[in-house]
Amino acid sequence: MARYRLPEDVRKRMIQAQLKRTGGHPRLARVVERNIKTLMEIREHMERRKSAQDRIADCITWFSGSMIFVYVHLVWFAIWLAINLGYTGLKPFDPYPFSLLTMVVSLEAIFLATFVLISQNRLSAIADQRADLDLQINLLAEYEITRVLTMVDAIADHLGLEVGHDPEVDELKSDVSPEIVIEELEEKKNDRGGTKKPATLKK
Repeated sequence: MARYRLPEDVRKRMIQAQLKRTGGHPRLARVVERNIKTLMEIREHMERRKSAQDRIADCITWFSGSMIFVYVHLVWFAIWLAINLGYTGLKPFDPYPFSLLTMVVSLEAIFLATFVLISQNRLSAIADQRADLDLQINLLAEYEITRVLTMVDAIADHLGLEVGHDPEVDELKSDVSPEIVIEELEEKKNDRGGTKKPATLKK
């Protein structure tokens, strides 16, 4: 089972870089280290959840995308062609135009494409989970920022500060619905692409 362990030197460099960005506050660096540890634990958990079929597909996909795969095939093709062209003195078993080699390579391509698609489907599912998590965190952060802004604005009003009467602040205090943002983005895309939304989708 693959284990995601961050090398100690890499971890120290990340902490030092974070210390520089945060003005040398070790508490913030510890937060970064904790987040890195949490990320590694999540990846290890995903590795443990993979089935045997997923592991096989990942291994084959990794191997087919490496230079070792290229070298193995170069040696294989060279030996195959040398034998069947009569360069080795052995009896040819697949003379020109190498029909057997063509069939074997075609079958290999079919299976490799299937394994790659299996790996891609699993990675796509993981990407969707991460996107959902990012959206949930962003929505939670937006909600918390809105509440904090409301409290700060109330304090400004209580102290009689001018910023408490800023209309832009009043607009920022209102919650933003994700559905409205998505609809606005879709409308901008349609306007840029020169297409209009169907009448049934308009509100």
